[in-house]
Formats: sequence, C-alpha cells, structure tokens
Amino acid sequence: MRLTISLAALALAIMPMAVQAQDGDKKKNEAPAVEAGVPAPNVSVTHHKGVFGGKAISYTATTGETYLKDKDGKPLAAIYATSYVKDGGDKKRPITFLYNGGPGSGSLWLHMGAFGPKRVVLPDAQDDGAPPYPLVDNAESLLDVTDLVFIDPVGTGFSHAIGKKDPKDYWGVSADAKSIAEYIRLWLNENGRWSSPKFIGGESYGTTRSVALINELEGSYNDVAVNGIILISSILDFGASAEVQGNEMPYILNLPSMATTAWYHKKMGNPPATVAEAAQQARAFAIGPYAAALLKGNQLSDQERASVRAELARLTGLSEQFVDHAELRISPGRFYKELLRDRGVSIGRLDTRYTGNDYDAAGEEPDNDPSFYAIDGAYTAAMNSYARDELKYKTDRSYVTIGGVSGWDWKLQGQRGRDGEVYASVAPYLSKALRENSGLKVFVGQGWYDFATPFFGAEYAMSRTGFDPARIQYHYYDAGHMMYVRPDDLRKLSADIRAFISQR
Repeated sequence: MRLTISLAALALAIMPMAVQAQDGDKKKNEAPAVEAGVPAPNVSVTHHKGVFGGKAISYTATTGETYLKDKDGKPLAAIYATSYVKDGGDKKRPITFLYNGGPGSGSLWLHMGAFGPKRVVLPDAQDDGAPPYPLVDNAESLLDVTDLVFIDPVGTGFSHAIGKKDPKDYWGVSADAKSIAEYIRLWLNENGRWSSPKFIGGESYGTTRSVALINELEGSYNDVAVNGIILISSILDFGASAEVQGNEMPYILNLPSMATTAWYHKKMGNPPATVAEAAQQARAFAIGPYAAALLKGNQLSDQERASVRAELARLTGLSEQFVDHAELRISPGRFYKELLRDRGVSIGRLDTRYTGNDYDAAGEEPDNDPSFYAIDGAYTAAMNSYARDELKYKTDRSYVTIGGVSGWDWKLQGQRGRDGEVYASVAPYLSKALRENSGLKVFVGQGWYDFATPFFGAEYAMSRTGFDPARIQYHYYDAGHMMYVRPDDLRKLSADIRAFISQR
C-alpha cells in the first residue's frame, strides 16, 4: 500500500455514492478505512490570507493526521501536524518544520505564540487570568519567507498510537527522532518538496530533538540535507546539567543566569549598566575563580573561599551567609525562593521575571513555577479553539498540551557502554553534522532570564572541540524560556530568524 493516499481520490474510488462536499475546504469526515478497523487519516484543508513581515500572503492550511506505518503498510501511529503553504506552488521556497519540547509537549507554544499566522495575546510577565484570551493576526509569522509545518510527536497534541501499538515505542531520544524524520520524509513525498531549502527547529527539548533529528535525517544513505537548524532555548548536554552531588558543572553553568536575574530584580551588588554586561561578568567569574574553587573542594583555602563567597554573593544578590551555608553551591530551586524572600515572593523557572505567592513564605523552594501557570491556560484555549473552529478540525480527542508521555528513554543511538549510559549529550551529533554538511548553519536563541535551559549551558555545549563557531549564530532576548511572550522580543526573534532563513 502506498505510504500516502489522497483522501479525495480514495473516497471517489471506494465510496462513489457518498455525498461530495461542495466546499473543498471541508474535512472529509466520511473517508473510508485504510484497513479493517482503522479509519483514514483525519484531515482538514482551509484557505486563508494574511500579512506577514509586511507582505500579503495567500496560503493553504492543512491540519490533521499522517500515518506512520510498518513495512507491510499497517498504520502504527498518527502524527498530527499543521502545514501552512503559500499558494502558487513554488517548489524552491524554504520549508521549516517546528515542534516544542518537554519531552511530551505539543507544538502549540511556537504555533500560537511565535510563528503561526495567529497568536494568543498575553500580559507580559503577569498571570494570564481567566478567558477569553484574545487571538489576533500574527504579523510576526514567518510565512513571508518560509512555509511552515508544526509537528506534534506521538503522545502530544492530537498525535497518538494506533490499535495495539504501544506509544512508549516512540518515547525516547532516538525513537522520537526516528518518528519525526519519517514524518518529514512522508511530508516531502506528499508535497513534492525534496528540492526545497529545509529548516528544522524546536524549543527546549525540541532543541534536543532537532539535533537527534539531524542525525536521523543526514546520518544515513537516504539523506535529507538540511540548510539550517533553529535552536530556541537550547539543552543539548544533559550530563553537564545534571543536578547530582559531585557534579560541579551545573553550578558553573547556572551562575550567569542567576546574575542576570539578580540584575533584573535590582538585587545585584554594584550592577553594570546592561544585562549583557552582567552576564559577561558572571561568565568570566564562573569559568575562572568560581570553577577553580569548586574543583578544589575541601582543599579550598579560607582566603580563596572568602574571596569567592563575596563575589558570588554580589553577582547573585544573595547574602554571604546564605552562600556560605550553601557551600558556595546554590541550587536553582533555592535561588528561586531566596532571591526575593524579603519581598515575600518567589521567582519563575521558565522566566525569572515572573513572581508568585507561595503557601509558605519561609519554605526552601517555590510551590510551583509562576512563569508556567501564568501562560498555560491561554495557550491551551487558543490551540483548541483555533484548530477546531478556524481550521475546521473535528475530533473527539483532547489536545495534550504537555505531560502526555512517561518513561522517556534517554539512551542515545551509537553510544554504548557505561559512559554512554550515564552521560547524555546530543551535542556530538551537531558537530558531526556541521563537519559533514558544509551548507548547514545554526541559529541559537536564548533568553537572559531562562533557568530551564540557561544560556551559558548552550554556549558551553556548542563551544566544544569539533564545532565550527563561524556557522553558529547566537541571539539574546530580554525575557526567559519563551521569549516571544514579551512583544518586543517576539518582533526581534521573528526578525532574527527571518534573516537567518533568508541568508543564502
């Protein structure tokens, strides 16, 4: 059986007596089964117009399922995705595949917050409150320079395993990347876009997925060559970020984010004029005196300890006594609670500009992340109403925003033995791809106030031996993990990526 089948053609061939919809944009609800007990993929096609990047664009939106199948053609999983393709059939126009992270998050954040033709409007660095949430035309969508495909991996969004297929078979770094690579190949087949410039991009764990994905797309003989990778709020080296006793790297990598946060909340001692200067002061201290002190452990002299303690307190905005009691090692959770304890609030993890009120102001860590519960209701409502109403997608399934997967397999393909089991980093995949594809370039976007994926961690992972720094662009934003929640940074992010895609 062919991997992809036109729904309209199938309906005409097998259901000649079915009533044909006069409006071609309506979903083919009466499409026949592709095999006994399995309905045809649920798909809706609609047509739209908008102004993006200052250009008027007519485009077709295709939202719905694509089946991943076994070698015998049996459907195993349905990948839900939404494609926006400019009308006119330009096969050499760039195409960008986007997804979010988690692992276990749907693509609604980038879709409804940053690059889709519609976006939800939220108050910046404040709670989103209760509905209704305004949904507006998104002038910052990238549709003027690239077609867009937003992908929800199995277990997220409306994507799901079929029949007796265990969805956990797709829940792992390598398995997930394989499934998205398969989907991309199917999309290129169906749309005749193998010759188009191709970009892949994700946010948070979506950056991990992007780098594992480039290994699946370009690491075999059936190559899908990629022009660029868009990494938003990057996490590639999980070993260096692991918060376990004995691993000193997280303290080093988190320190610059603590400094920028202290600068923002006016807690930093003797602060410089800009957040970029605060970040640079912290970088220099982190890889110099601070790293040396941590590596010396209990062999650190009293004089060195006093010097490091004083500078660490200045940069972080915490008291020397607190820093001393923490043995110079400040965990993020404690920092969220301690920085503004005198104001009776804790700060966010995804975006440390946000503050929240906890049940116990004397607690050690926050109750929850105020920068997440401040936005999740609005995004979930926006995605559901937009897909079901404007895109005409009809389904009884609930859209899984985040948290729909469990038991993630962190083992990486090609990494064997004890060391490969305990130190997970996809960064070597990216350096290999850069060495083997001379046309590949990398965009890295980081928020100054992001603790989920600190900017210094991204810089560390991509400054190892084997990387070509000339093909990696770094861009920084005055917000956190989802920098596009801040209107000025949405405009800047959009302009930066638009320029990245347009460069030849």
